[in-house]
Amino acid sequence: MTPSNPPGEIRVGTSGYSFPDWVGPFYPPGMKSGEFLSSYSRQFDVVEVNSTYYRIPPPRVIEQMERKTPDDFHFVVKLHQSMTHEGDLESSNVRDFLAALAPLQSAGKYDGLLAQFPWGFRRSRTSLEHLVTLREKFPGEPLWVEFRHDSWAIPEVPVFLREHALGFCAVDEPALQGLMPPVTAVTTDCAYVRFHGRNAGTWWARPARPNDLFGPATGASGGPEPSKSTQRRERGGGDRYDYDYSAAELGEWVKRIAELAQQARRTYLFFNNCHAGQAARNASLMKELLRQQQLPA
Repeated sequence: MTPSNPPGEIRVGTSGYSFPDWVGPFYPPGMKSGEFLSSYSRQFDVVEVNSTYYRIPPPRVIEQMERKTPDDFHFVVKLHQSMTHEGDLESSNVRDFLAALAPLQSAGKYDGLLAQFPWGFRRSRTSLEHLVTLREKFPGEPLWVEFRHDSWAIPEVPVFLREHALGFCAVDEPALQGLMPPVTAVTTDCAYVRFHGRNAGTWWARPARPNDLFGPATGASGGPEPSKSTQRRERGGGDRYDYDYSAAELGEWVKRIAELAQQARRTYLFFNNCHAGQAARNASLMKELLRQQQLPA
């Protein structure tokens, strides 16, 4: 019998790090925000930068972030909402975003981009064309796409993503009608999973907003995240992502992560349930569960 290949490395972190309500639960009491990233990087070796979803920063802002982390730290950067929620792929927009990445690239700490699409982004010809254009606008960049609508949960989608060198981002979120189920796929050399929590009772509690490119949300049945609510969550509030995973719930993923790691050079696991430090606590718990199974996390 031929022995199986050793699993690729697994990097575990959180979706964002700069949350005031992490002071106490995760950061030491009294810590200032300027010290958050240095403190975070002593416990995790990767972070998903979510602030770029709200604003394309000048390179000096990213450079300051890079300087607060050790040489073996890594960043995955979330695309600006104009590209994923508004369909704006104007060259100037893309150019400014790529310029912001330069300090991370120069330091060897840049691992790629995440394009998180809203629930209103359904599988359609227009949506597929948008993905092709997105790939063309970011040639050669490691790029993962996250879908929220279950119309993407068909076997043809991973085939399409492989054809266009786009990574598939698996999700753990509530088991609600219309939401993407927790299916996994490896469509590039790296796998990716985001843990949003399973807060079914409040997932659709926010007001919907129209989406110009991908059609309006459907009111009570849910929709993309409204800007004011997402900004409130980034400051530490919001109910959708207020969820604390149990060890048993995370344990459900251990075998699946092992399977991903067998297929991928690297597997990223990011926790987005950022309320009151839960993401950091759950990320640490996941690392421990993987280590117990002798997986390289």
